[in-house]
Amino acid sequence: MSVSLYSAKFARTLLLIQLVTIVVIGALFSLKDVTWAVSAFAGGLAAWLPNVLFMILAWRLGRQTPANGRVAWSFALGEVLKVLTTIIFLIVALRLRDAVFIPLALTGLSVLVVQILAPAVINNKG
Repeated sequence: MSVSLYSAKFARTLLLIQLVTIVVIGALFSLKDVTWAVSAFAGGLAAWLPNVLFMILAWRLGRQTPANGRVAWSFALGEVLKVLTTIIFLIVALRLRDAVFIPLALTGLSVLVVQILAPAVINNKG
């Protein structure tokens, strides 16, 4: 998700929708077991935190005047860092004591699906 394409308000709205998704799915998994709920929250945060870091980095760099030809490289570098931090966070989440894979993976994938679908829904409303 490129911040240059979306306003800061839009990006904050998207991050908030993702966070609400994590809380709702985690609450649903808590009906089964506390371990499932913790795994769901860990998986959701593993997908959400890199988005937050990417947004902070994009907002900081967005204030600077970009050099010619460097915008695409900085965006690509940001995406690579986002993917790497997601992988690291997922590994850490899986290393949690008694982590259950199913809620962890489903919540992480749900956050990514929201990241893809929410902009279309938000744009259709506005």
